[in-house]
Amino acid sequence: MKVGRRATFNSAHRLFNPKWSDERNNELYGKCNNPNFHGHNYVLEVWLDGPIDPETGYVVDMKDLKAVIKTEIEDRFDHRNLNLDCPEFANLIPTAENIALVCWQLIRPHFSDKYNLEVKLWETDKNMVFYDGSPV
Repeated sequence: MKVGRRATFNSAHRLFNPKWSDERNNELYGKCNNPNFHGHNYVLEVWLDGPIDPETGYVVDMKDLKAVIKTEIEDRFDHRNLNLDCPEFANLIPTAENIALVCWQLIRPHFSDKYNLEVKLWETDKNMVFYDGSPV
């Protein structure tokens, strides 16, 4: 059985590899390399897949999932500049792929290994990424 919760957060970022020239960064990242940053209204889905507890009837208590997402994701990333305000991205380019990976890593320790964890992150209405803990 899978259960999920949706959350949103608004963050600014800049896609930029400091090892590259400005020309190479502009070539690859285009307007996402704006030195003054740009923002997105991210939508995050968090899914847990596991057994239904026969005593509660739940896979997990959704209040617990809500609290973890609020503390680990929303409070940490909402209305922040990912490059400047968030140590998780001090040495990691905050692409949608890396943001999803970091979200997964922050949420994973809060739930037993008996649950499979998956995250889906929308950066725009048309662009999304999915991560399930597989090696990257």
